Amino acid sequence: MRIAVLDDYLKVAKGMANWDSLKAEITFFNEFIQPEKMAATLAPFDVVVAMRERSAFPASLIEALPNLKLLVTTGLRNNSIDLDACRKKGVVVSGSPGDPLSTGATAELSWALLLALFKKIPQEDANMRKGLWQTSMPPTIKGKRLGLLGVGNLGQQVGRVGLAFGMDVVAWSPNLTAERAAEAGVKLVSKEELFKTSDAISIHLVLSERTRKIVDAACIQSMKPTAYLVNTSRAGLVDLDALKAALEQGKIGGAGLDVYASEPVTANDPWRQVPRTVLTPHLGYATPENFAVFYKNVVANIGAFAAGAPTRVLT
Repeated sequence: MRIAVLDDYLKVAKGMANWDSLKAEITFFNEFIQPEKMAATLAPFDVVVAMRERSAFPASLIEALPNLKLLVTTGLRNNSIDLDACRKKGVVVSGSPGDPLSTGATAELSWALLLALFKKIPQEDANMRKGLWQTSMPPTIKGKRLGLLGVGNLGQQVGRVGLAFGMDVVAWSPNLTAERAAEAGVKLVSKEELFKTSDAISIHLVLSERTRKIVDAACIQSMKPTAYLVNTSRAGLVDLDALKAALEQGKIGGAGLDVYASEPVTANDPWRQVPRTVLTPHLGYATPENFAVFYKNVVANIGAFAAGAPTRVLT
């Protein structure tokens, strides 16, 4: 059995699980494989391990892998895998849950970005190193309005912190009711009001055809000139061209981004130079605790498949 472990950018996968127990030939890929090279690179492998949605597996790729029998993804959902194509070809897809205590890691990062924006931390850190002193006056967070786009598990966690800071926390999503908002301790407002009146907006929606570019140019144009937008969910939820233009023109206060249209972001990607931003490289779920559990469950899934009893099957 030949196993490919993809997108191990931090070179940690090998030490996080007992791969030797599989008695297989295992290759760890530390660099991102360009889409046009995926078929040739992965053709020899029987098993492929995907790290979340870093690498896409469309139908064309699934059909081009002659030896593929098992595709294991970290996490229990991966929108980058064409499950129908896997079913048609008889490829088993299994999910590998992570650390239950790390489910709030993305909410933590949302607040790291929010605080960095509100308190001007990147600018002041850079200016301190230049020999400067007090080059801005970061505003008080208490009393400001935090708008949540979505109040599922992560949105609720972000909202609770906002309430603890004394913020006015409001929310909107396509299916949110006043009752569900109240249960989360926040107030339901219209989408229009959320964007017009919030001092900071944090996005916590699942990407689908219904929610793609739900933060459109009109939403961004209606934001306060001092307001911040934070996205730790999916880049496709936002009209990125409109956001980029607003940031470059100084129409909004800033943005904190952990997700991008194409990942990993290339060294010369224009987003690296956009002003008024705090950028992180999709760190929301990338905790050592999460990865350790991910990979242990990956090994267990492969072992179960080799024994003829696949587990956590998604297809």
